[in-house]
Amino acid sequence: MKVRREVLGDAHVDRAVPDDFTRDFQDFITRYAWGEIWTRPGLDRRMRSAMTLTALIALGHWEELKLHVAAALRNGLSENEIGEVILQSAIYCGVPAANHAFAVARQVLKEEA
Repeated sequence: MKVRREVLGDAHVDRAVPDDFTRDFQDFITRYAWGEIWTRPGLDRRMRSAMTLTALIALGHWEELKLHVAAALRNGLSENEIGEVILQSAIYCGVPAANHAFAVARQVLKEEA
């Protein structure tokens, strides 16, 4: 939970308070995504954030992209680096996906400024 809060921020994690319907899912992602994957020593958080942005762009998960653009800033990526990740994704994920990702990121960066 510590890593989840550090990466996503307290406000997001507090909004994701599990109820009876989502308790098992929230426990699952906290233990595996944040307790196992994001804490591994092989990659730093900056690299994990860059990879996550690319995956979310490729899959068109725009709401998650918003969350992870803010997380990328918390993990030390600059606005320019986030832009470079999106530009790189244009080649491998498609120009329309990158175009939308730039719009999403611009909104988040404006809000985070």
